[in-house]
Amino acid sequence: MAIDAEAAGKLALDPITVEVERGRLRFFAKATGQTDPVYTDVDAAGRADHRDLPVPPTFFFSLELEAPDPFAYLAALGVDLRRVLHGEQAFTYHRPAYAGDKLTLRPRIVDVYSKKGGALDFLVKRTDVHRGTELIAEAQSVLVVRNPEVPQ
Repeated sequence: MAIDAEAAGKLALDPITVEVERGRLRFFAKATGQTDPVYTDVDAAGRADHRDLPVPPTFFFSLELEAPDPFAYLAALGVDLRRVLHGEQAFTYHRPAYAGDKLTLRPRIVDVYSKKGGALDFLVKRTDVHRGTELIAEAQSVLVVRNPEVPQ
């Protein structure tokens, strides 16, 4: 089934508010192969003029998984998770975020398009990350959904 672009554009996605914890930052830095000690050592972060451990690159993507059902929007659009592939992700950083920050993520679907005669649908989601009223970053992800009704 093709994704209904109009329904996707109107779909309201709930904001997610999380407090960034040092332990989680250290774990994420280690899991993603960060070797710079500013991501794991508070003293090293301070020497590099950070007020605490900074958020490592791509960390914001993992915060979206804090929602009670992070893929509910796909179910609402009739997307079968077995047909979903990660297409790409991109980040635009405006300000650093740190351990102890309370961040609010505001996701929304910004585009839906098809390729290969409708065999593949692309769902583009953008998430603005705020600390209070301050825009910290924009995260964009693209999911590829195979449409089983169109022959490959």
